[in-house]
Amino acid sequence: MSGARIVPWLSLTLRSACSLCRAGFMEGKPQRPTDPVSMENGTVLCGEKRPPEAKETTVTEGAARIAFPSANEVFYNPVQEFNRDLTCAVITEFARIQLGAKGIQIKVPGEKDVQKVVVDLSEQEDDKAELKEGANVAPGDQPQTAAVGEICEEGLRVLEGLAASGLRSIRFAREVPGLQSVVANDASARAVDLIRHNVQLNKVAHLVRPSQADARMLMYQHQRVSERFDVIDLDPYGSPAPFLDAAVQAVSEGGLLCVTCTDMAVLAGNSGETCYSKYGAMALKSRACHEMALRIVLHSLDLRANCYQRFVMPLLSISADFYVRVFVRVFTGQAKVKASASKQALVFQCVGCGTFHLQQLGKASGASGGRVKFSAACGPPVAPECEHCGQRHQLGGPLWAEPIHDLDFVGHVLEAVSANPSRFHTSERIRGVLSVVTEELPDVPLYYTLDQLSSTIHCSTPSLLQLRSALLHAGFRVSLSHACKNAVKTDAPASVLWDIMRCWEKECPVKRERLSETSPAFRILSVEPRLQANFTIRDDANPSSRQRGLKRFQANPEANWGPRPRARPGSKTVGEAMEHRRRLLQNKRKEPAEDPAQRAARLKTFPCKRFKEGTCQLGDQCCYSHRSPTPTASAEATCTDCPQTPNQNPPGPGATAGPGVD
Repeated sequence: MSGARIVPWLSLTLRSACSLCRAGFMEGKPQRPTDPVSMENGTVLCGEKRPPEAKETTVTEGAARIAFPSANEVFYNPVQEFNRDLTCAVITEFARIQLGAKGIQIKVPGEKDVQKVVVDLSEQEDDKAELKEGANVAPGDQPQTAAVGEICEEGLRVLEGLAASGLRSIRFAREVPGLQSVVANDASARAVDLIRHNVQLNKVAHLVRPSQADARMLMYQHQRVSERFDVIDLDPYGSPAPFLDAAVQAVSEGGLLCVTCTDMAVLAGNSGETCYSKYGAMALKSRACHEMALRIVLHSLDLRANCYQRFVMPLLSISADFYVRVFVRVFTGQAKVKASASKQALVFQCVGCGTFHLQQLGKASGASGGRVKFSAACGPPVAPECEHCGQRHQLGGPLWAEPIHDLDFVGHVLEAVSANPSRFHTSERIRGVLSVVTEELPDVPLYYTLDQLSSTIHCSTPSLLQLRSALLHAGFRVSLSHACKNAVKTDAPASVLWDIMRCWEKECPVKRERLSETSPAFRILSVEPRLQANFTIRDDANPSSRQRGLKRFQANPEANWGPRPRARPGSKTVGEAMEHRRRLLQNKRKEPAEDPAQRAARLKTFPCKRFKEGTCQLGDQCCYSHRSPTPTASAEATCTDCPQTPNQNPPGPGATAGPGVD
């Protein structure tokens, strides 16, 4: 066969082989669980193969066991266990509310059957015996119950749009009662392969249905009222912005939407223009950036829902570790949508002292006949320059200005977790965080921090109880915030806060001569306080969660904790290479500590200026050289203090003088 014919023949052969491989993949031939290191939410990876020698590692979390290839350590982040535990607790209480309205009672492992205890106490012994034996009881009189791991025909339909390994969906099936079905979806074929394997491993194939599709297209296909999901969980890598429009349309009336955002650098103000392109709001660099991030996400969800005559009602909004997590219910109502403008606000923040003011976008006022009249708000609430320090203002937002929690719902979740602490591994932290949430002032957006107030006027920091007591003595409300350990959330105006700080500065004076006349500290302290603060500690200044010593703010759980790297091919080898490079670059901008002997030898290469002037009395104890100056020695080398150092041998003949003194 000639060379001209060999090339087309090889080309046809290769094309035929590729077609056969594709056909075998499309026919759904069983494949072994594959390495999820290259699973990326929303991305389809073709031609993926798992090395035949790869072994599996089983991870147990809650009631689920998940198999991961040993070559991959990316998709299981133990720090996110708090997120998954909290989600299971929230969905359980949501199922209790939804199914309770239908007369269905859920059974949670570890919880006591309160209703059964009440019946047993009120009935006679003979009646109790009959109830236990089930005699003379009509089948219709038996209360309908829903247990964990069982299909409830009238239960919740759950969608996890970005499932990866399927851990969250499997935990729902094994820990949350009252479910009709769980769809574990991912765009990656290798991810869906691993989900199928883990579903079989946990024996929840009757509840969990793996799905391979783009999450947005899957939700768009379930816009019909009869096909919508009762619960949608979105936990993407980075921003969930591309999925929000489809999510608010695919969730049922009054359904639950759970969203996680890990792009905190964008939401915290490092890139305001990027935040606007994703969430429709400008983020500001502020001490209250974590709560501002929560309110920006809620604003973005409500804005997208308003396009379809829907609106959101927040149940719980949490800022924890390196992410924010919001739980909202979605409703439909044209009249309620009109009130959405009055729920959003712009933020005017001073660049000097950090004082902020909120300006609502709309105004809702009462009209005749019990109607509500909506109109544009009037503003701005501030002058061009800050009234406290004279600096300019930055404009941020819009953001959600209404309460970010439903305190009744949070109370139910807290009560259930406290009554059954063995259900979750992070129950202690859930109790602490939710306890602080219940103590927050619901109608006060954003907060100040102790270190922010003190550093602005360059004074020592008062204790948290002292500042809280001063605000309570002045007749204002004050609370903590779960988003920041040193937060001061209060309904007191900024003028009162700065008056309190002026009074504190009088007890711990600042050296005024060191302050620039144009600095915020000088301008704030140059005004006499109109309020005389009382820093006597009050009993109600110490919140209950603080008195009980609950785990409110968790310390770093492990070394190098945080969001894991984006999934890429190469598995563990790439991860080890990145870790090695990270160690090499650690503290690269910091000069290493110099050995004292090396420093003394280096200083001996510089001539002593006082020796040249004949005034150095240290002799050989001087840290600088007393040799006669050479033409190469620098005339600018100085010896200001001539510190006394141990005897050092003079530098050798080959030593050269440096250009200056360290």
